[in-house]
Amino acid sequence: MKNINLTIQDGETILLCGESGCGKTTLTRLINGLIPHYYEGQLTGEVLLDDKGIKEYPLYQIAQRVGSVFQNPRTQFYNVETTSEIVFGCENMGLPVSEMQERLKQTTQSLKLEKLLNRSLFALSGGEKQKIACASADAIQPDIFVLDEPSSNLDISSINDLADVIRHWPSERKTVIVAEHRLYYLIPFVDRIIYMKHGVICHEFTKQEFQGLHPHELQHMGLRALDPFHLSPEGTPKPNRSSLQIRNFLFSYEKHGPSSVDIPDLTLPQGEIIGIIGKNSAGKSTFARCLCGLDKKTKGTLEINSISCGTKQRRHLSYMVMQDINHQLFTEDVMDEILLSMDGANEGTERVLANKILSSLDLSDKIKLHPMSLSGGEKQRVAIGSAIASNKEIMIFDEPTSGLDYRHMVEVSDNLNGLKEMGKSIFLITHDPELIYKCCTYLLFMENGKVLWHCPMDNTAVKLLQSFFVMDKVQAQCTLIQENKSDIELPSGKGATASHTSLRN
Repeated sequence: MKNINLTIQDGETILLCGESGCGKTTLTRLINGLIPHYYEGQLTGEVLLDDKGIKEYPLYQIAQRVGSVFQNPRTQFYNVETTSEIVFGCENMGLPVSEMQERLKQTTQSLKLEKLLNRSLFALSGGEKQKIACASADAIQPDIFVLDEPSSNLDISSINDLADVIRHWPSERKTVIVAEHRLYYLIPFVDRIIYMKHGVICHEFTKQEFQGLHPHELQHMGLRALDPFHLSPEGTPKPNRSSLQIRNFLFSYEKHGPSSVDIPDLTLPQGEIIGIIGKNSAGKSTFARCLCGLDKKTKGTLEINSISCGTKQRRHLSYMVMQDINHQLFTEDVMDEILLSMDGANEGTERVLANKILSSLDLSDKIKLHPMSLSGGEKQRVAIGSAIASNKEIMIFDEPTSGLDYRHMVEVSDNLNGLKEMGKSIFLITHDPELIYKCCTYLLFMENGKVLWHCPMDNTAVKLLQSFFVMDKVQAQCTLIQENKSDIELPSGKGATASHTSLRN
């Protein structure tokens, strides 16, 4: 980052946007004090919180003023149970038990978390973990909220809940700074949009100016669509494909508990990109683990090429990119991570192929870096590269575009299409409508561990997709964006003269 000059007023809602690696996350770390208190580097200029240098605050005092929600919620958890996690920050502040209980009640009601209290964090979906991370920040009741890709693992319903929370905070004179790739849910009520590129603030937009940008301009800037729900599908299924037969799939996390996956008989096309959609906790990720044999207690079989495969056999013919890709990065550098998925028969040939894969994912300049040193989006692309290198018959991708900008989303889509052309069967779990319209050729909808419907990507599928994605609130917001209206009511408390945060040089 360089030449950053930015003043953020009390009660403002600011959106930081730009391609992956543009400096959004670094800017949030300057505001919440992780730079310079945690991340090392050379820092010049001033970062002021209420006209006092952020270097002069101890980090624990900054944490009471600036609540943070990170891209990967697991990196900020300290407990194993949800209720304890929500009040963890309050305990650190030494608040009385009665005050903690009152804050827990307020946060639970405002974020609609009643069903998530007293739950194991290990049993939550990615979206539910993100909700708990937001709640733990909210319970501290800071003056400033800094959120880094908070919607990356959320379904549409959860994003609506998140939008309600973000929209509510400024009414309490809270300052909200959000670094995001998904723009549609924030644009209707942000005050300013800060567009960054190569570590520099290139442009500041008002909401009205930003809404007036043509979709092609947004794509050229590497930004996602303002209305991702009414695109045209680009992928079409091929006729006369062979079939995958899934029979008597049954899995439960508890010995005598309700089934988390219950699929008695399912026939799907082979060699297609099958989008798996549904709300958080619908059973999508559990189904994926059962399909590739990671959950050994799964009952049922998969029939492919007239061969019936049990759990062990499925592990040999499938590869899964997990939602939390930190679970599957093992080596010391990115090149070795890709080579790890190959059989090692010819190192020279495999290195050439690995370089080609990394180039297709815009990772050629990361070859010698440690995978765990990369950004969330870069890690995601490394894991996708490993899947491509594995050359397995069935490939499963769980939220592969979380944290990715438009350009890298398109690169992932192109790679998935390339795998489809090679005859691979792709299962794609996603809440990303742009990715679905870009590459999916078949859709499958899950709820409560069951498959409610599945069909080719045709006009019927588009209508079903829109009925799932486009809820009344989201549709109203996107209509406002499309019509470029500026008469959206904003919370009170704008335009205060005292600045919370100022960054100079």
